[in-house]
Amino acid sequence: MSKSYFEIKNSTFVASENNKVVDFNLKIDNPGEIVCLLGPSGVGKTTILRSIAGLQKISKGEIFLNKKLISSSTSHIEPEKRNIALSFQDNSLFPHYNIIDNINFGSKRNKSNETFSSEELIDILHLNNLEKKFPHQISAGEAQRVSLARSLISNPDLLLIDEPFSNIDQSLKGELQSNIKKLLKKFKITTIMVTHDSYEAFYMGDKCGIILDQKLEQYNTPYNIYHYPNSIKIVNFLNRGVLVEAKIVDDKTLENSDLGIIQGNLVNKFAKGAVVKLLLQPDDLKHDDNSELKLEVIDRKFRGTEFIYLVKTKNNDLIPISVDSHHGHYHEIKEKFGIKKPIYIDHLVCF
Repeated sequence: MSKSYFEIKNSTFVASENNKVVDFNLKIDNPGEIVCLLGPSGVGKTTILRSIAGLQKISKGEIFLNKKLISSSTSHIEPEKRNIALSFQDNSLFPHYNIIDNINFGSKRNKSNETFSSEELIDILHLNNLEKKFPHQISAGEAQRVSLARSLISNPDLLLIDEPFSNIDQSLKGELQSNIKKLLKKFKITTIMVTHDSYEAFYMGDKCGIILDQKLEQYNTPYNIYHYPNSIKIVNFLNRGVLVEAKIVDDKTLENSDLGIIQGNLVNKFAKGAVVKLLLQPDDLKHDDNSELKLEVIDRKFRGTEFIYLVKTKNNDLIPISVDSHHGHYHEIKEKFGIKKPIYIDHLVCF
């Protein structure tokens, strides 16, 4: 028995010999929490969703929902008896039903009086004027949203969604993410969402799980995953910074041969004199045109609210640095770029 609302215990999920996740453990303590699963393509994220939904049996471990065992090596509750809704990346709409009938099909599974109406979902998900059309007459992005509406209207005990925003225009994506998150929280619909987009996962998820090399490498809040990655694998997967060599001076001080003294709070303890790899993310180093510490600009990316400058040290480390886009001086390639000193980084993440 599990005390959590949803729990996976020591489970192995297998799609093929090369596509499996082993010894997987995950807890969702309270109804209404949103968990996002991240990982490279083919790592097994969708296989996990299929197994939770009951479409695939597990050979090892246990899965509990609402304190009830729904899957194990010896027990398997059929999908239609789980009250779990699964919305695939490739929609599974009924081709002989029009859009409104596809959506309303989900309401037949709704055992609660507390839910949204199809009209409300159509408005929120921007499906207006599509009600009488058939699946082959709408776009892939619209079909994804219809599938999601059908899942939502069923008011499931657990909602599983696979890349729900992958086919949606960027101009609409932000609004839909906000609307859907509000709905899930309002009706306390516990959700597990698969995505390859870390920005999307960090916005939607109360917690995020990153799956790498056949295992759940880290499971934590988005803030903690970003600021306290627990392995070099996580750093490389998120691709938000660079690792540079540094020496431990004391429990609050590092020294790098190019940047000099770096102070802050060491996340993990190391022996004095130890040589470590320090994670530098774009917001760690600060720009200062008047600083004597200058590095060469190798690249510059405009991101709307900011520029990301890529600067090179004498040891050929390439460090990304974020600068407000309203900063008066745009630094060109090969130009010198000042780094503010003294350098202080709140979270000194080292490996």
